[in-house]
Amino acid sequence: METNKFKKKLLVLKEELNQLSALSSESRQTVTLDQQSVGRLSRMDAIQGQAMALATEERREQERVRVEAALRRIELDDYGFCLKCEEEIDVRRLELNPATTLCLTCAQGRPQR
Repeated sequence: METNKFKKKLLVLKEELNQLSALSSESRQTVTLDQQSVGRLSRMDAIQGQAMALATEERREQERVRVEAALRRIELDDYGFCLKCEEEIDVRRLELNPATTLCLTCAQGRPQR
C-alpha cells in the first residue's frame, strides 16, 4: 500500500483543520452581554452563532484525533487495516477518507463472509 501518499493527505488535512480552527477562534469567544451596545435579538443571534461555532470546533477536534491516530498507525506500519475485523481496508475507501478505521463491511455493521 502507498502509505506515503496517505500520510501526505493526512498531514494536509491536519493543517487544514488547524487553519480552520485559527480562523474561527473569534466566533467561539464569549458573547458580551452589554445591553447598551447590542439589542436582545442581536445577543441571541450572537449566542446561537457562538454555540454553532463551538459545536463545529468540537467536530473538528474529533477529526483531528482521527487524523493523528491514522498517522500513528502509519508509523506503526498498521495503517489500512480494519480495527474491527483486521482485514485490509479497500484503497478506494481510504482515498475518500484517509482517517477511516473500518472496512466497508464493518462500517455497515454486516457480518463477515
